[in-house]
Amino acid sequence: MRLGVLDVGSNTVHLLVVDAHQGARPIPAFSHKAELRLADHLENGNALSGHGESRLRAVVEQALRIAEDKGVEDLVAFATSAVRDAANGEQVLSRIRKVTGAQINVMTGDEEARLTFLAARRWFGWSSGRLLVVDIGGGSLELASGIDEEPDAVASLPLGAGRLTRDWFMRSQGGQRLPPRHDGSDPAPPGEVRRLRKFVRAEIGREIGAMLRQGPPDHVVGTSKTFRQLARLAGAAPSADGPYVKRVLQQADVAALAERLPAMTRAGRAKLPGVSASRVQQLPAGAIVADATLDLLGVGQLELCPWALREGVILRRLDMLAQALAAGG
Repeated sequence: MRLGVLDVGSNTVHLLVVDAHQGARPIPAFSHKAELRLADHLENGNALSGHGESRLRAVVEQALRIAEDKGVEDLVAFATSAVRDAANGEQVLSRIRKVTGAQINVMTGDEEARLTFLAARRWFGWSSGRLLVVDIGGGSLELASGIDEEPDAVASLPLGAGRLTRDWFMRSQGGQRLPPRHDGSDPAPPGEVRRLRKFVRAEIGREIGAMLRQGPPDHVVGTSKTFRQLARLAGAAPSADGPYVKRVLQQADVAALAERLPAMTRAGRAKLPGVSASRVQQLPAGAIVADATLDLLGVGQLELCPWALREGVILRRLDMLAQALAAGG
């Protein structure tokens, strides 16, 4: 059957269409992305602005038309940290549901971590042993560890690359003037980079014990575009080589990039191989989070997984459909 996933994220709204059935890997059939940057539309005490709501509604309407044109039989829609953190997020989604009919639900951070973990487990299989999965999104950082398909430890932290960039390196947010330290310097002052590094490590440090309580991981996995771009800068194969090429990111390379990238100007980073224009600004913060995570976990490398949250949603949906079919007959 043809399934669709509509992911309303902090940076993009992404429609993924796959051909899938129980017991087989989902095969991507179509992908549509809209760079919306919802988090940039927060104002007045962290509420999504009217303009942001209008743009989101238009993008959802377009995605629904595309899904229909592509023959999608079943569509699962969800929103992550930008809408989850907005003071009026649920009210905005309620109005969009009423107008468009799209049943978009807010996904919790723990749910993100669990579904991303499921995708990584299915990709790497049981032979990978105890998995530890790290996902750096635009608004949040998710961690999950476990030996089965359901992780025994999960954490979701407000350490997304986009969020940290706005809160630490930009002059204004949602039209509101920020404290004087946010002077918009390019590159950011070294002192501000150090303060961000200290903040990130303190936040992650609180969760490391829970991630390692059941034992050290046999396999550490990274998902998200942040990790893909860091790996590309460290010499990994480009995306054009396909999903089955093994891509490994060394902690030493991440540490070097966490020092190098914040010291570069945005124009300088834009010239680096594999860095997309939409991620130039937030890549330094992403590198700082990646470096802190690997260092505090005490792991020397991670392997990139081509599957992540959207694939986890698809796999869970297929499991549910199979269970319903078995119960019915």
